[in-house]
Amino acid sequence: MMLPAAGPSPGQTCGAVLVAAVLLQSVCVAVTFLYFTNELKQLRDTYSKSGIACLTGEEIGNFIQNSDLIESEDRAADPCWQVKWHLGKLIKKMISRSYEENISAVNAERALTLSRTDEQQPRGPLNRIAAHLTGNSNRKNSLSPRIDPSARRGSGQKINNWESSRKGHSFLYNVELRNGELVIPQTGFYYIYSQTYFRFRENENEDSDLLAQIRNPKQLVQYVYKLTNYPEPILLMKSARTSCWSKKAEYGLYSIYQGGVFQLKREDRIFVSVSNGDIVDMDKEASFFGAFMIG
Repeated sequence: MMLPAAGPSPGQTCGAVLVAAVLLQSVCVAVTFLYFTNELKQLRDTYSKSGIACLTGEEIGNFIQNSDLIESEDRAADPCWQVKWHLGKLIKKMISRSYEENISAVNAERALTLSRTDEQQPRGPLNRIAAHLTGNSNRKNSLSPRIDPSARRGSGQKINNWESSRKGHSFLYNVELRNGELVIPQTGFYYIYSQTYFRFRENENEDSDLLAQIRNPKQLVQYVYKLTNYPEPILLMKSARTSCWSKKAEYGLYSIYQGGVFQLKREDRIFVSVSNGDIVDMDKEASFFGAFMIG
């Protein structure tokens, strides 16, 4: 007698159903996770492009340059327009302020430099570059020796001792006097003038030979020289008179005046020489020498 084949037991069937349910639930969870992960990624990319990305790259640079040319409907359609517009205005304002500050600093520095340069430069004729020297009553020290060992003396006897200390009419403005020579402080054109007073009075005690020499016709000459780097003085002006005094005259008087405009350089020196220094009268109102800058 044969027994029929036995089928799955109720326990096995229940276990299989349970396993199938667990697998199905796991698949559903995995699919759900993948779906939401993909959605979150898309949301993040969209936010990044529409929010922060609109303020970076070439787009914001072009917007700043052309913000005033964008039409109103384009502004309304752009979700980033408000942020871009305010940011562009702020950047332009900061650039403009920085530019103005830099320009102001440059102008101030330039003005200060020009002011310092003007202070260091020699001043023009408005600052009274002038001198007026008068005769000195001490005649013994006024003229250089007739025989001058210096190789730079020129003709005649140089007048060394001029009065320049504001006694009477003498003065010096921005000019130096050295050994009877005016030192030019600035290159320019100068008017130079000089007058020499020749005065002879016969004295009974004078040597007869000297009297005869003076009474004879003589040329009374006044020279104005310029000293430069050249080895010899340069003659600027010369004026002369021929004198012949009468024996009956108590005095013999002559004045020689000359003046002219010359271009002088800085550190040039000018001086006056005369012939017949024995009869030069250094009266302060009659013998004088001066110069002043005219341009």
